[in-house]
Amino acid sequence: MLTKAPASHGVRLSILTKLHSAMSTLNAKLAEDQENGNKYLVLSPNELVTMALDEEEKAAKDNPSVYSNIIKLRIVRLSKMSKEDWANEVKDHLNARYYKFEPIQEPPKPRVFTTGLSAKEEVAIVGKLVTPLEGLEGFGYVTRAPSKEEIESARKGVEGSKGWEQCARCAGRFQVWPGRRPDGSLTSGGQCTHHPGKPLYPPKSQTQHITGPKEAYYSCCNESLGASSGCTKGDTHVFKVSETKRLASILQFEKTPWQPDKRARPPVCFDCEMGYTTLGMELIRLTAVSWPDGKPLLDILVRPMGEVLDLNSRFSGVFPGHYANAIPYDPSTQTPEFNETENQPLQVVDSPAAARSLLFTHLQPTTPIIGHAIDNDLNACRIIHPTVIDTVILYPAPRGGLPNRMSLKTLCRKFLEREIQTGGERGHDSKEDAVATGELVRVKVGETWKVLKSKGWRIDVAGGKLVPPERMGEGDAAKERSLGVGAGVKRKGLS
Repeated sequence: MLTKAPASHGVRLSILTKLHSAMSTLNAKLAEDQENGNKYLVLSPNELVTMALDEEEKAAKDNPSVYSNIIKLRIVRLSKMSKEDWANEVKDHLNARYYKFEPIQEPPKPRVFTTGLSAKEEVAIVGKLVTPLEGLEGFGYVTRAPSKEEIESARKGVEGSKGWEQCARCAGRFQVWPGRRPDGSLTSGGQCTHHPGKPLYPPKSQTQHITGPKEAYYSCCNESLGASSGCTKGDTHVFKVSETKRLASILQFEKTPWQPDKRARPPVCFDCEMGYTTLGMELIRLTAVSWPDGKPLLDILVRPMGEVLDLNSRFSGVFPGHYANAIPYDPSTQTPEFNETENQPLQVVDSPAAARSLLFTHLQPTTPIIGHAIDNDLNACRIIHPTVIDTVILYPAPRGGLPNRMSLKTLCRKFLEREIQTGGERGHDSKEDAVATGELVRVKVGETWKVLKSKGWRIDVAGGKLVPPERMGEGDAAKERSLGVGAGVKRKGLS
C-alpha cells in the first residue's frame, strides 16, 4: 500500500492503460513470430494485466517524485523494443514473480589450473598433505580390521533382528530377505515415498525478525519441509550399513599389501559409486586415475554380493543397461580411455573383493590415495590404507571441519571455477569426480610449495624428495606443513 499517491487516480489509470497497450503490442508480435523458440513466453491477457500492474506499482513506490517521467520514458522504450529484448523482459518478470528460468548460455570454460611445478615436483610435495587417520575413527575412518569376536557379535545381531531395517530414504521400518522369501519378495513395506534431494535452509536475513524466517525446502522439488511425505516413489525401501563390524561380517577389511616388486607407485585418485542391495549399500563401480596427470588406471562395474534393490542411479550414474551391456573384465585389454562413447560397454568383475584386488595392484602401503570423503570409498571396498589424502579434511567446512563436510561440487565451483555433477537424472560421473578431486589436491600443493619455498625448502627432482633448509632439524622438517593428528576435525567451542 502506498503512503502517498504519486499522481491522481485518473492520471495513473491513463498511464497504466498506455503501458498495458504497449506491452500488448509486443506480446502480439511475439505470438505472430512462428520461427522463434519463445512461444512459452507469450503471455495470456491476465498475465499481461498483472505485468503492467506490477511495473506501474513499482514505479509508484520506488520513485514517486518522478513517477510520471519514468513511466512515460518506459512506454517510449517499449514502443521501440525488439522482440528479443521483450522476450528477455518477460523472462525477468516471470522469474521474479513466479519461478526460475535457467538462463540459456554457453557453459563457462573450465579454469586451467597450474602450480608452476612439474609432475615429479608435485608428487614430491603431496606427501605433506597426507592425513593421519588415528583419532578419526568416530567419523567413519577405519584403521583396524574388526576381530572375529566383533564380527560374530554383528552376525548375531543381524540374526536377532530378523531382517528388520530402517529405510535410508523415508526412515520407515521394513524387513529385508537376502536370498528372497519363498514368494520371491526381497523386502516388505511396498513402495517407498520420499524426497531424493537434500533439505536446503535459506540463509538468515537482517529483516527476519520482521518478515519471519524463510521456510526450508527440498532441493529435488522445492517443496517445504513437512508439506508431504515425498515427491518420488521408489519400488522398494532401502538401507545402509555404517557399523564397521557389521560391514566386516559381510566382507572383511584388508590392509593394503606390498606388491611383489616393492616398486613405488604414483599417487592414485579414486571414486566409488554405490547402490542398495539386500546387504545394505554396496560397491557397484570403481574408478581410479593416476595423480597428478589424471590418466585412467581402472574403471569397472562391480557385481554386488546381495540382490540389487536400487542402483541409486540418480546419484551413482549406474543403470541396469550398464550391467546388461557389460563385458567380463579382461586384464589383457589396454587401460581404459576417458574419451569413450556413451555406448561403449564397461568391464565388470564378479565381486567387491575382486575389484579391491585390482585396485591393490596400483598401490603400495606408502602410495598416497586421494579421494573426497574417502572413508565412504575405502569402506565400500573394505580397504585399510595408511597413506590417505582426503579433500574434506584439506578443505574444512566453514562450521569447523568434521563432522561437517563441504560437497565436492561446492569445492570445485569455489576453488576450480568448474561445474561438475551436472548430469541431472543421469547421475554422477565417477571419472569426473576422481579427476576433480585430484585437481583440488593440486591447488593445495601449489599453496604448500609457496610457503615451503619462502622458508628455504627445495626439491630434489632426481630423488623425488623435498629437501629442508640446512638449519632445520630432521624432526622439525617432518612436522613442517604436515597435517597433524586431528586435522580437519571441528574443535570444541567452534560453532
